[in-house]
Parts: sequence; structure tokens; C-alpha cells
Amino acid sequence: MNLKSPEFINSVLVFSAVGFITFLAVSNIFSKADESTEGDDVNTRTGMRRFISPARLLRLRLTVALFMGVCMMLILVASGVLNPFIYIPISIGFGVLGFWLPYWYYTWKTLKRHESFENLLLDLTTGLASGMKSGLALPQALEATAKRLPDPMKEEIYTVLREYRLGIDLAEALTRLNVRMPCEDLNLLVTTIKLTTKSGGSMVEVLTKMVDMIRGRKEFQERLKNLTAQGKFEAIAMSAAPFLAFILLYIIDPDLMGPMLTTGIGWCAFGAVAILVTIGFLIIKKIVTIEV
Repeated sequence: MNLKSPEFINSVLVFSAVGFITFLAVSNIFSKADESTEGDDVNTRTGMRRFISPARLLRLRLTVALFMGVCMMLILVASGVLNPFIYIPISIGFGVLGFWLPYWYYTWKTLKRHESFENLLLDLTTGLASGMKSGLALPQALEATAKRLPDPMKEEIYTVLREYRLGIDLAEALTRLNVRMPCEDLNLLVTTIKLTTKSGGSMVEVLTKMVDMIRGRKEFQERLKNLTAQGKFEAIAMSAAPFLAFILLYIIDPDLMGPMLTTGIGWCAFGAVAILVTIGFLIIKKIVTIEV
């Protein structure tokens, strides 16, 4: 295709102008929203807000969506696909994908951090029990245990201790930790500490029992993860099979599979397959995901 053709130049100008105007509008709308979060302490933010503010995330998602949509449109037009009923839906599809990619990335980072925190709860409880057996008070046991633990547990415990030194009750600081990092084992630990502190029971004995309970729950979750691993692998394999089959057939006989990439019906078939595969993947994932 001639890159100087009127069709190509008009498409580039239209998509570039729309993308630029949209980006400026979004930047102007959400720049003030960013200012409202500049004074926040990053250690007290919950969930995804620890990594990025909602306004910046939305602006990033729109920018990536426009970039991917425009780039795909230019690639298709440059490769000779001049039918707007083909390259416009495909470009919109890639734009939607680009809109969700940053959200999925930061969701993955949040889940990984939360998973790392949960994996360290047993070490935290064991350290607290050992520290209090040696005669330390609960705040000192928290500090001594946090020094030996990696992030994110160290960050969260230091935040609790900083709030405690600023005048917040230790039980309230632990409750705020449970809000930032919601977890059933942590909720049980915080509730146990609060009740034992009020009732005056033996904290060491209660923490020792908590260690056994958390260890048993962790072993059960590991066994459950191993039992459902095959189902998760089957979901991924079944979802990737149609696309791998297309690639193999295209390598074997390009003339036979070529219309799938050069006609509107072919791209519609691609979209239908992608939707059906996604639905099947979500159904299988729902079946093999067991909440405990």
C-alpha cells in the first residue's frame, strides 16, 4: 500500500487528532484529582492505591488504550486493509484490551503483595509467641519479629508500630492493618490479641495455639492448590488450543488460512472464537477455584 495515499493520511490524521484531544481532556480532568492524594501516606493506602492513585490509573488506562488502538489501526491500514468495517472494530478491540492491561497489571501486583503477606503470617505469629515467651511485651515482640521478616510484612508491622507511637491504641493499629491487608488468618490473630488483652488471659498460650491453627490451614491450602493445579492447566491448554491450531495450519497451508486474516468474515470468526474461548476459560476457572 502507498503510505501517501489519501485514505491512509486521512485515517492517521483522524485517529491522531482524536487520541491527542482525548488525552489532553483526560489529563486536565484528572490532574486535580491527583493533587488530592499527594499528601497521603503511601503506607496507609489500601489495595491498588498503594502503587498508583485511581486518577493516574484511569489516565494510564486511557493512554494505553488510545496508543494500542491507533497503532493497530495504522498497522492494518499499512498492510492493505482499507475496509473500515474491518480495521475499525479490530482497532477498538485492541483499544479495549489496552484499557484493561494496566488494571490487570496493578491488580496482579496487589495480589502478589497480599499473597506474600499471607505467606509470612505464620512466621509473624511464631515470632510473636517466641518473643513473648522470652519476656517481651507485645509491641517489643512485634518490633523484634518485624526486623527478621522481609517485605511486605516488615513494612506493615512498622506502620503499625509508627501509629502506636503516635498515640493510636495498639489494638486499633492492628485493626487498621487488617483493613489494609484483609485476610482470615490475620483477622483471627488480631481478634485473638484484642480479646486476650481485654480479658487478661495468657497471650503466649493463645499465640501458640494460633501457630498450630495457621500451620494446619496453610498445609490444607497447599494440598488444595496441588489438587486443582491440573484443572487450571487444562483451562489454559484448552483456551490456547484453537490459536495454536490456527498457527500450525497457517504454517502448513498459508493459502488455505490466508482469508482468515484478510477478510471481514475471517476476523468475525476470530472474534467469535475469542469470545467462546474466554467464556469457556472463565467457566473452567470458576469450577476449579475453591474458596476455603
